[in-house]
Amino acid sequence: MKYIALGLMLFAGAAWSQVEVAQPWMRATAPGAKTAAGYMTIRNKSAQPDRLVGGSSPVAAKVETHVNIKDGDILRMREVKGYDIPAKGTFELSPGGAHLMLVDLNRPLKSGEKVPVVLKFEKSGELKVDFEVRPLTGGSVEHKH
Repeated sequence: MKYIALGLMLFAGAAWSQVEVAQPWMRATAPGAKTAAGYMTIRNKSAQPDRLVGGSSPVAAKVETHVNIKDGDILRMREVKGYDIPAKGTFELSPGGAHLMLVDLNRPLKSGEKVPVVLKFEKSGELKVDFEVRPLTGGSVEHKH
């Protein structure tokens, strides 16, 4: 009987998670950098909307949800309470727009490595994602606090 209950719990957990992440990545960081930005596309397969409310990572003290807002000629970064993921829809985190902010890095991020992040959704719970670290190149949006 307990095996049936365990099987049902595992099935319910698998069926509950309707969120998928595509192409998670971030740029390598310079020595001494204390922040890094993460980007990805989130797809919600559910008929119900969901919300990404934050995350955690062993390489940072905090993982926050941020957006860039244009204020005249200045691009300002602001923390937000999360991102709404529409039912049967997608939400994109990209340079110059919405992004995850890894705050107070405990080490530099090197090109080619994978950075584990646990994303926290209101309805779907937690989702572990490995972010690909890409080379630090020109044309990036600078993140300062």
